[in-house]
Amino acid sequence: MPVKIRLQRHGRKGRPYYHIVVADSRAPRDGKYIERLGIYNPITNPATIEINFDKALQWLLNGAQPTDTTRTILKNEGIIFKKHLLEGVKKGAFDESQAETKFQTWLKEKRSKIEAKKDKLGKESDKDLAQRLDAESKANEKRAEAIAKKNAKIAADARAAKEVPAEDAEEVVPEVVAEVAAPEVVAEVAAPEVVAEEAAPEVVAEEAPAQDQTAENTQVEETKPEE
Repeated sequence: MPVKIRLQRHGRKGRPYYHIVVADSRAPRDGKYIERLGIYNPITNPATIEINFDKALQWLLNGAQPTDTTRTILKNEGIIFKKHLLEGVKKGAFDESQAETKFQTWLKEKRSKIEAKKDKLGKESDKDLAQRLDAESKANEKRAEAIAKKNAKIAADARAAKEVPAEDAEEVVPEVVAEVAAPEVVAEVAAPEVVAEEAAPEVVAEEAPAQDQTAENTQVEETKPEE
């Protein structure tokens, strides 16, 4: 039975992660499998790989064929390199201790490269975060300055609307005084006429007896007999 080491997809749409499994090549991709070796998550940076090193190596030695993606994963984890060293031991190119020394040297270099990459990504992430925070703070400062200017302008307009300039006040005051004083002036002007009208009947009353006395004297003179 042909056996393959391949990926089995899991996760929701747009957020996949995979199980590394040993399965019959004739089985569906997400169908039944013989054994699960680990997981692979390509979303993280760097990608997350967790695999059972010894089981994966044993399946390779037993003739299991990895797919292209799983071959890259096994090579990245050193499983392919370890298989190559063990095959060299079988051929007598070197002994097991030399093979193990070579593998540990390779593994140390590989881990140092991974750590360097993680440090670089972390620094870049921190730098990018600092730049974004700085840009956001500057934008907030500009927004605050614009709001302060707008509020100052509104306050100045409100004060200008409440306060009347001195020149306008001088022009308004005489008009107000004139309007207030007008009834008194009219009263003072109209007072003599009113007094005259009120005093007129008394004057007529005082003059009327004189006219009546003259009329009586005239009648007496007319009726006086001639001597």
